[in-house]
Amino acid sequence: MSVLDKLASSLNIRGTEPNKILARQIAADQDKEAVAELIANLNNKSIQSDCIKVLYEAAEIDPKLILGYAKNFIALLDSKNNRMQWGAMIALDYITLENADLIYKSLGKIILIADKGSVITKDHCAGILIKLSSVPACSLNAFSLFIELLLSCPSNQIPMYAEQAIPVINADNKDKFIRALQTRLPDIEKDAKKKRVEAVIKKLGR
Repeated sequence: MSVLDKLASSLNIRGTEPNKILARQIAADQDKEAVAELIANLNNKSIQSDCIKVLYEAAEIDPKLILGYAKNFIALLDSKNNRMQWGAMIALDYITLENADLIYKSLGKIILIADKGSVITKDHCAGILIKLSSVPACSLNAFSLFIELLLSCPSNQIPMYAEQAIPVINADNKDKFIRALQTRLPDIEKDAKKKRVEAVIKKLGR
C-alpha cells in the first residue's frame, strides 16, 4: 500500500489524526521512501495539505527524516496556499539545528514571509531565529532579527517568544532582550500574559 493511501483525505476521514499516526509510523520505521513520496506530492493540490502535515509531524520526532529536503520547504514558502506556507515554516523550524547554514542563508526569505504571514508562520520564524541564536556563526545577526520580531509581533505572542528565548540569553544579549520586553510590556493587555513576561525579566536578574 502506498503511503498516500494512508492519508486522512484518502481514507475519507475528517481531521488530522490519521496523518499524525502515519507520521509516527514513518518515524518509527525510518521510512525514507514514504518521505520521498510525500515530498513528491507537495504540489498535488488534492493531498498536499495532508502530505506536509505528515512530513512536519514526522520531522518533529526525527528532523533527519526531512533534512535532505530543506530546499523543497524553502521553495514552498512562496506558495500562495497559506496552509503550505506555514507548514513549510514549521518543517524548517524543526530542521534548523540540523542544517543551520542553509537556513541562515535563507533568512531573507524566511523573515519576508513571516512579516506577511499568519501567526503560526511568525511563531515558527521565531523558533528558527531562537535556534540560530544558539549557533555561534549565526547568533549575532539571528538574535538581532529575533529582537526585531519581538518588537513587532502581536502582543499575545510576546510571552511565548520570551520564554522560548531564555536558553539563548547570555551576558552579551541579556540587556538588549530585557529592554525589548520592557518596551512591549505596555502592549500586553491580559494580566496573565504580562505576568509571564515580567517573570522572564525577573528570572534574568532585573
